[in-house]
Amino acid sequence: MRTPTCLLKGGMLAACLTAFAPVATLADDVSIRLGHVLPESHSWHIATSGFAEEVAERTDGRVAIEVFPSGQLGTEKEVIEGLQFGSVQAGLIGSGSFQGIEPRMGIIEMPYAWGAREQAFAALDGDLGVALADLLDGKGIKVLGWWENGFRNITNNVRPIETPEDLAGLKIRVTPDKVRLATFEGLGAEPAPLSFGELYSALQQGLFDAQENPLSIIHSASFFEVQKYVSLSEHIWGAATLTMSNATWNKISPEDQEIVMDAATTWGLKQRDMVAAANDELIAQLEEEGMAFNEVDKAAFIEAVEPIWESQKDVYGEELLTILDQYRK
Repeated sequence: MRTPTCLLKGGMLAACLTAFAPVATLADDVSIRLGHVLPESHSWHIATSGFAEEVAERTDGRVAIEVFPSGQLGTEKEVIEGLQFGSVQAGLIGSGSFQGIEPRMGIIEMPYAWGAREQAFAALDGDLGVALADLLDGKGIKVLGWWENGFRNITNNVRPIETPEDLAGLKIRVTPDKVRLATFEGLGAEPAPLSFGELYSALQQGLFDAQENPLSIIHSASFFEVQKYVSLSEHIWGAATLTMSNATWNKISPEDQEIVMDAATTWGLKQRDMVAAANDELIAQLEEEGMAFNEVDKAAFIEAVEPIWESQKDVYGEELLTILDQYRK
């Protein structure tokens, strides 16, 4: 076949080059499935739905996001795998769940890392968030925003937990990461991992005595039906990480990428506000459902988990720990 030639007159060269340039990788319309594991009543779903509606409206439908709650796209581990392999385009995922592909993500959910949620937000909206987003970018995952999961508290059916010694012998479900397992082993409990979708029935059947989650999840997942005591340990604060696969992100035009990021920030702040506003109300609601609340000896718990910090120094590295410490002062 004869190679076409171009007339080098005025704008003709540019027009010719454009005509024979490779087809652009950007798609006119991008369809995105966004998964999370929590019920529709939870702030995660309310905020992701608002995020999806805003993006669709501001991009005139060029970026269409459909939200799938309650683990419809799989467990958090499966959604993360989907992000990496292209079967899932986006997800709102607990930050600790990324430890399977990047162990340093566990730094957010170290026991008693944060004295207040404002410390965590300052870190994740600042240098720590940038560093962790860079780590996930290297795994093929784009961080759109750091939302909130909240402080985790212990529930069980046996007794109030006031000191670490009260955990002795309790079978407690924890998220499937090494640090969480080591934390509760160090506290004297008998921890084991289990996917969130199986947790209610496992508690109902007595396979576990206890579990640990933020108050919002204890309420939205109806754990008050299968648990009696809530001990306000606040042993871990966790982020909710709004993410998209890099492959999907790169299909979105730069202009629409700006809209997506802006909407992620807007709805992230709204979701954080939902968590803050609901806390006192949730305690009252859970008490009405028959749950008994108690405070814990936090100083004793903090002392008991100090070996966990020592054991993770080599995992996180001096640079990341230095960044963390700047925000914990």
